[in-house]
Amino acid sequence: MPFIRTSVHKDTSQQQRQGIVDGIHRALVESIGMPEDELFNMVAEYESSQFWCSRTFNGIARSDRVVVVEITLRRGRSDAMKRELYASLARNLESNAGVAPKDVFIFMHENDYSDWSVGEGRFAMALAQQPGADR
Repeated sequence: MPFIRTSVHKDTSQQQRQGIVDGIHRALVESIGMPEDELFNMVAEYESSQFWCSRTFNGIARSDRVVVVEITLRRGRSDAMKRELYASLARNLESNAGVAPKDVFIFMHENDYSDWSVGEGRFAMALAQQPGADR
């Protein structure tokens, strides 16, 4: 179950925010096989005075409206899957929300089942264990 934090400029419209969330979700479903019902995306906004970034890092000419996508998920995806995810996500944000691919900044945190509780205060590792195993 990926958990997504998306940061957008405060002037981003609700319609564009929805397109961003939908585009990220679709990329996760299509690129890494995430189930459709695993949508957890917290959208936060920033003001220009709250986010500084290089407009030219790595030869990419960014605007002042960068969309930052932070993905936390269980480890185990190949580099090829991640490459496809990043490319799909940038394409989707452009087509769904008019976000220029140069303004999509993505980074990922990977962890294990033992690092999650997804409800009721239950250790998520219990969900991954074989039936009959100690819980």
